[in-house]
Amino acid sequence: MKRILFVLLVLVVTIGLVQGDGNTHLYKEQEQVPFYVNKIGPYSNPSETYQYYSLPFCSPTHKEIQHRHASLGEVLEGDAISNSLYDLRFGVDVQWQQLCKLHLNKEEVQKFKKAIEEFYFFEFLFDGLPLRGFIGTIDKSSIIEGKPETRYYLFKHLHFEILYNKDQVIYANVSSDLRQVQELTNDDEAVIEFSYSSHWAETSLEYSKRLDLFKDNFFEQEMEIHWLSIMNSFVLVILLTGFIAIIILRVLKRDITRYSTSDPDDEEYGWKLVHGDVFRFPPQSNLFCAFVGIGAQFVAVSFLILILALVGTFYPGDGGSLYTAAIICYALTAVVSGLVSGTFYKQFSGDRWAWNIILTAALYALPLFIVASFVNIVAATYSTTSAVPFSTLISILAIWLFVGFPLTVFGGITGRRFATPFQAPCRTKNFPREIPVAAWYRQAPFQMIMAGFLPFSAIYIELYYVYTSVWGHNSYTLYGILFLVYLILLIVTACITIALTYFQLSMEDHRWWWRSFFSGGSTGLFIYAYSFFYYLYRSKMTGFLQASFYFGYMLMLCYFFFIMLGAVGYYSSLLFIKHIYSNLKTN
Repeated sequence: MKRILFVLLVLVVTIGLVQGDGNTHLYKEQEQVPFYVNKIGPYSNPSETYQYYSLPFCSPTHKEIQHRHASLGEVLEGDAISNSLYDLRFGVDVQWQQLCKLHLNKEEVQKFKKAIEEFYFFEFLFDGLPLRGFIGTIDKSSIIEGKPETRYYLFKHLHFEILYNKDQVIYANVSSDLRQVQELTNDDEAVIEFSYSSHWAETSLEYSKRLDLFKDNFFEQEMEIHWLSIMNSFVLVILLTGFIAIIILRVLKRDITRYSTSDPDDEEYGWKLVHGDVFRFPPQSNLFCAFVGIGAQFVAVSFLILILALVGTFYPGDGGSLYTAAIICYALTAVVSGLVSGTFYKQFSGDRWAWNIILTAALYALPLFIVASFVNIVAATYSTTSAVPFSTLISILAIWLFVGFPLTVFGGITGRRFATPFQAPCRTKNFPREIPVAAWYRQAPFQMIMAGFLPFSAIYIELYYVYTSVWGHNSYTLYGILFLVYLILLIVTACITIALTYFQLSMEDHRWWWRSFFSGGSTGLFIYAYSFFYYLYRSKMTGFLQASFYFGYMLMLCYFFFIMLGAVGYYSSLLFIKHIYSNLKTN
């Protein structure tokens, strides 16, 4: 009951901190609707974004530019929200309105040409709704004096199509008028007149459903194929997992029957032979307990985030809320890592409690801080909005120091004080048994490959859609499918780890503790290998900045999966081993 109440408390706190700002977004006729410019950047590099006014667009004077206070999630998303000259009044159509007239020098023209060549996009925020478009286009088909010539066209007129229901904005879209473009030539200067227009139309769609219109057609158009692929993987995994489970159960039943009915004077063999060593505590038990504790915390974090997604906390175009939720959930569930780590360490008769708590708190947080610092330095060197301000870094560090770390300490102390003795169904002998030499295909590296392949095969289809959302401009909304795939991942990891643990014990190798953890976590290595494939053959990302973001944060995400699935593999193997040896009659 206490655990259920804790989970509910975490959900309530997280939803309260992550969800909207409480603004009802009600407007009167001709009232100005909030309009902000956000960021620009190469479309193929989602992490390489710059302030909108880094290009010579129409802007207020330097003193009049105001940056809206961004939330923690928006800062991590790379948002740089500023006021603009666009004046869109509620319900008022604009046929044509000049925004400004600029005289660009040669350097400013070259900036625009370089941005157009790299397919820069822009992002606006209109009543909180994200609007995206390209700043221009190129034509490489032109032939001038018998030579191919690249021509650059700047979109100087934007049209806004807006839907409203009574006194609320429901939908907005921005498009470029291809009849009003400005060719950028090699002249030293250029005079460009930027303008805009808008059209308002009434709709019956409710305000609560407005974000459904922003769901990307990328997923909607492939929904049927998506579901068929997922169901195909689901059936395949169920068949394979069921096949393994049936074989293991039949073999176990036969083994237990044979061991129980055999003459006590007969020579022991198989996994019964290591009953005096199978519960010998693992080496480096302090480190092992810390990993298991963090893995249990990550399972809790994953479930909380998926539950928040299923109840509609996150919506398209607002990736910042997901970052905020992840940070809050990670901090609040730190008590889980301390509790699990402390409980196992107490059962393993550990005595270096301070070191156990430090390891539990730092084994993931410290590498993440190092990677994030490196990526942030690279982003700051490029002067992108993806560089997290120092004040935000201090805020995140304060959350970890004053929430996450104290909860880890509290969990560790609680686990140490209330942990029950380790219940081993077999007595451990004083001296470890010699382990026979195994063939190469029965050793740990090959076992990890087998253990990671099946779970990865169950999720690799969904990985493509997740990567396309995280490292692209699509919004992932199929959280129901994602939750199903996540459950499949946990179940398959548990089943394959149990099977390989059984085979290991049958070969009279009792060193299953670390082996089960590495076997369960090996799926994280497959995911990272897939990250290289996606970067090279599925994405169009380029440059050192984007590569730093991609491979740095994917490394930490795969490390997250390695620890989480490693804990799942270990705990499922522990339950399995306790069960089979509790039904075994030993001499």
